[in-house]
Amino acid sequence: MSADLVRRIHATPTQFVLVVTGGGSAAISALLQVPGGSRTLLEAVVPYSSASLVAWLGHAPEHFCHDRTARAMAMVAEQRARRYANPDPAGERCLCGLGCTASLASDRPKHGPHRVHVALQTKSLTICHTLELLKGRRTRRREEATAAAMILNLLAEACGLRQRVPLKLLEGEEIVAARAEAPFDWQELHSGRRTIVAAGHARQPNEAAGNRRVIFPGAFDPRHDGHRGMARVAAQRLGLPVEHEVSIVNVDKPPLDYIEMQRRREQFAADEPLWFTCAATFVEKSALFPSSTFIVGADTIARIAESKYYGDDPRARDRAIDAIAAAGCRFLVVGRQSGGKFLSLSALELPAALSRICDEVPAEAFRQDISSTELRKMGEL
Repeated sequence: MSADLVRRIHATPTQFVLVVTGGGSAAISALLQVPGGSRTLLEAVVPYSSASLVAWLGHAPEHFCHDRTARAMAMVAEQRARRYANPDPAGERCLCGLGCTASLASDRPKHGPHRVHVALQTKSLTICHTLELLKGRRTRRREEATAAAMILNLLAEACGLRQRVPLKLLEGEEIVAARAEAPFDWQELHSGRRTIVAAGHARQPNEAAGNRRVIFPGAFDPRHDGHRGMARVAAQRLGLPVEHEVSIVNVDKPPLDYIEMQRRREQFAADEPLWFTCAATFVEKSALFPSSTFIVGADTIARIAESKYYGDDPRARDRAIDAIAAAGCRFLVVGRQSGGKFLSLSALELPAALSRICDEVPAEAFRQDISSTELRKMGEL
């Protein structure tokens, strides 16, 4: 039955890049054993070692077998599909990336569960399917067959096909599915046709305040009480509403997928201004939000001051700081725990040009040591 489904996949105008690690490689074989694979499969990659997967993603994930990792793999795959596909004047071709990361039976005991995460990314859609396999109930070959079937079924969904490969799940096993369809402006952001979109109640500049505004950039992964406290203190000190900004791009990571964007947005109330942007650096943020005060932690200001983030070129760093200042932007710096000690603005040695555009929130006015990374490690995300 899988061969018939593969023939149907090859008959559609869909083209894709497939990347698998830990399991699922049988899907590559199934796709290439049926004639027509050159019409649909642009690339198949198996980054099996940790180093290879890190190179694929551009960073080391917190967990190698995780739904987030599968979605990041699929995002990179979708970007590569866009590079490799031939132009489609009719606009009928669907390009997608599919990522699978799995932890299956091996020649040594595994402490954690056996599981499969398969994710699909298109220009308008993110889907992720997760299956925890009952340990010890299948051979490695059968677990591999299950992972491959999940991949083919998700590809079939991307191709608009109804046919599926039977999964033969055991009693107590269930696929957990997550799905996010992107509004048009999110798609425009991902395609690069826009650099900023309103994701919540994003307010226009306050005319009475001379167009100044307060922007709180962050990943908010997750948003916690420390973030809320920082926004509250900034609003009180500056007398302006706080607008939050999440960049979907990062210098070292794949863009945020639509499931992730939806999750970040849901952390904000309807009346809290929120922007999604493609501004990974503060030079880019200052161009989008001129005459703004950015709320940042002391660790962020320390990074802005370090030449290593500018190719070890102090002149490039100084040009970046000058561009931020020329846009009329400033920083409101909040101390935070970093490397086992509390880091404050007053303890930092900053370039004079950067120091001139920084103001500090004293620790006695606000201090919150918890971080989003710590919350994720504690399993609260």
